[in-house]
Amino acid sequence: MSIISNVQRGFDYIFDDLGDPRVKDWWLMKSPWPVLTVLGAYLYFCSYKGPQYMKDKKPYRLKNVLIVYNIVQIALSVYLTYTGLVYIYKTSYRFTCQDINYSNDPENLRWASSVYLYFIAKITELLDTVFFVLRKKQNQVTFLHLYHHTLMPLLSWYGTKYYAGGQAIPEGTVNSFIHVIMYGYYLVAGLGPQYQKYLWWKKHLTSMQLIQFCLVLYLNVVGLFSQNCNYPKSLNVIVVTNCLAFLYMFGRFYYNSYVKNNRGKSEVEIKES
Repeated sequence: MSIISNVQRGFDYIFDDLGDPRVKDWWLMKSPWPVLTVLGAYLYFCSYKGPQYMKDKKPYRLKNVLIVYNIVQIALSVYLTYTGLVYIYKTSYRFTCQDINYSNDPENLRWASSVYLYFIAKITELLDTVFFVLRKKQNQVTFLHLYHHTLMPLLSWYGTKYYAGGQAIPEGTVNSFIHVIMYGYYLVAGLGPQYQKYLWWKKHLTSMQLIQFCLVLYLNVVGLFSQNCNYPKSLNVIVVTNCLAFLYMFGRFYYNSYVKNNRGKSEVEIKES
């Protein structure tokens, strides 16, 4: 009984005492179990149960659903980008480590709420993969895709639970801006084949994602060596590690999709000429 009590006290200390009290009672923030359950169900469905269910079925079209979904994601990303830019302006952000203000005044609660909304956005983005499965586009459900969509909700939950503000907001602003463009691309792509001619810039979207990772990597390296800043070095280390992993995987995807393939096409054209 004493072992169970000690475990419970340890759990309460980690997830109650150490957490940001402002977000304690917000949806999905009390403990990690709800978000871990959501992610476990997501991985189970998208990796196993979903493909098994769709095996003998025709793909769902979902055109109108996807149009609405992409518009909602664009609107959400625009709002997060706008809120982040307001934060950058009001706090005179100078691309150095940014302190977290844990006070309950309306403005700082607004910044904490924006970090929380960013986390909720990452949860809703799990539907990207669900729609791939239901449309029988399992080739899109790669390790990179699953890694990215699983890790981002975990990181943003951790950031919201303990560090709702500060450096996280400018970094989330960069990501939200990229998502405005990304979901804009998905929206146009989903309108039909006649709109494909407007999507010549697809490879530049991946380039922008790579630039995003470089910028976030830079901000967290700067944060690691900043003094007198209460933004946690542990989160800097986690984000730096994640950015390096993303740079490698997205860089490899870019090379295989746009550099290697183009080189192969050029060699074929030379041989045929």
